[in-house]
Amino acid sequence: MLDKVEHVILVLSGKGGVGKSTVSTQLAMALRENGFKVGLLDIDLCGPSVPYLLGLESNDVYQCDEGWVPIYTDENKTLAVMSIGFLLKNRNDPVIWRGPKKTMMIKQFLTDVKWDELDYLIIDTPPGTSDEHITVMECMRDVKCEGAIMVTTPQGVALDDVRKELTFCRKTGVHVIGIIENMSGFVCPHCSNCTNIFSSNGGVELAKIAGVPHLGTLPIDPRLNVLVGTTRSVLTELPDSNTAHVLKSIVKQITSKEST
Repeated sequence: MLDKVEHVILVLSGKGGVGKSTVSTQLAMALRENGFKVGLLDIDLCGPSVPYLLGLESNDVYQCDEGWVPIYTDENKTLAVMSIGFLLKNRNDPVIWRGPKKTMMIKQFLTDVKWDELDYLIIDTPPGTSDEHITVMECMRDVKCEGAIMVTTPQGVALDDVRKELTFCRKTGVHVIGIIENMSGFVCPHCSNCTNIFSSNGGVELAKIAGVPHLGTLPIDPRLNVLVGTTRSVLTELPDSNTAHVLKSIVKQITSKEST
């Protein structure tokens, strides 16, 4: 039930492996650090990594009369998390489902989770433009969805897939909030210099071509590994890092647009 949710934001990627779930979790925690109550919904059914990234895999979810109860990461309920990963007995268990069952589960996650009052709900979606995405868009028709954030890496093959995702959003009437270029350069953990081991500025150029905002460029920073398996934000743990500065800027852009 999304009637108590003020803002819904989809996080999309045309290609898997671009760091979409990492961006989703750190964006959710960055919003929390800015004083917002946040929900994080992981509907990547075949690759639910949010419970692992937040160290919540040992938690079990249960149902009440109003639906599924999400996992809260703190007593003040500032961050609520729901994922199919909580329903699997083992993280190595594959989800081998046909389209109709996937559609049914996504609809249930979008309509039957008992969210308390939330300022933002971040929805981590599967990669691609398949039936799961069509289901999401259909369920969003009666909900105030702010739009979608696209995550890409600077390589051409990832950018090509994001172009397809942009076309999908236009055809389904989903507003594109902007593009985040992830894994752009490698930050040395010793000297903090950034080296472009792939290409760079692909997301910037794609944003210009598509006529949508470029929200920020995030590097590969090995120091972020200490945050995996925790609910700690890069804003508090690595406040001087480039990643923290970029996330602060992204949060500012998102919240300023939605307050006007």
